[in-house]
Amino acid sequence: MDDLRIAMVTKEWPPQVYGGAGVHVVELTQALRTVQGVAVDVHCFGGARSDGAFGYETPLELAGANPALAAIGTDLAIAQNLGGVDLVHSHTWYANMAGHTASLLYGIPHIVSAHSLEPLRPWKAEQLGGGYKISSWAEKTAYEAAAAIIAVSDGMRADVLAAYPAVDPAKVHTIRNGVDISKFSPNINPSVLEKYGITGPYATFVGRITRQKGLAHLLRAWKDVPDQYGLVLCAGSPDEAGIGEEVARLIEELQSQRKNIWWIKDMLPHEELTAVLSQAELFLCPSIYEPLGIVNLEAMGCELAVLASRVGGIPEVVDHLKTGELVDYTGDASAFESALTEAITRLMAQPELLTSYGRAGRVRAQQHFGWDAVAKATMALYRSVLR
Repeated sequence: MDDLRIAMVTKEWPPQVYGGAGVHVVELTQALRTVQGVAVDVHCFGGARSDGAFGYETPLELAGANPALAAIGTDLAIAQNLGGVDLVHSHTWYANMAGHTASLLYGIPHIVSAHSLEPLRPWKAEQLGGGYKISSWAEKTAYEAAAAIIAVSDGMRADVLAAYPAVDPAKVHTIRNGVDISKFSPNINPSVLEKYGITGPYATFVGRITRQKGLAHLLRAWKDVPDQYGLVLCAGSPDEAGIGEEVARLIEELQSQRKNIWWIKDMLPHEELTAVLSQAELFLCPSIYEPLGIVNLEAMGCELAVLASRVGGIPEVVDHLKTGELVDYTGDASAFESALTEAITRLMAQPELLTSYGRAGRVRAQQHFGWDAVAKATMALYRSVLR
């Protein structure tokens, strides 16, 4: 009997992995490839590859087009090559139209993973301009027609149904993201801190510079955190110029007043990232929108306590008062920033509590968020739509 052939369609694939959706695709694909009788082909943006993935360039005619229009063009090129698969699984709106079009063209099931939702990210209009209407149309069309939708948290499932009421609730399934705790594990390496000049107790943020991640709120909150505590920002790849300039200005203001604010703009090698996480006192996730937040799982794997906002799927990851603490975000920026300041100041003064949160966090990540379980649940869903 021939293998079940799955087409995984994604914008992100190594080395162009810059967010949680890309991490998810890589880890899920690796886990699925260990399942007997399953073959997974990866179709990705970014041009030809030498790693076995099928890479696609933006069509020449659309090379200078709005990014949303260019993505649709790439999707059509991908769809043309999906005729020999049993099922197509797409990730993010960038790739959704490839899966949707292939489903129409070849009569194969299309499964969508919901990593984020365009209606809940209105700031994307700053990045895409009129293309935001295109990305919103692509996502809505694909979701409403998909054979099944995977939500990465119960919070995301509720958001999908609220954003797209035409979607049948029976086809929206929660399969949470995972973390590889063999990769994200305690890594005490003082030489990494020495390399970047990091000294003293510090908290850390890791993420892209986008309004979604709430970095500007954190930087404003940090102005009132006692100056004996340092802040390490592993932050780059701004979504658009406006937020990039705002964050840079706020960081410069802090650095002009304190010597213990470190901004690492380039993506850290993995071993250096885990060293920064493992030797911090506290991980900070001030997102104003977060479907799940793989980055919190990665910090937990490194035995790092987490302070995060109570939004989206984060409460399903961070167990409040056991693996870290949660701060409410209601849309009131001033109240949110004040709450962040209070919580950071209080927690940084309690190293023993942070140590206990960190140890409990690694146990929770290990017991509830393994990629083997994610792959098993995903395979069960594949087989259910193919019956």
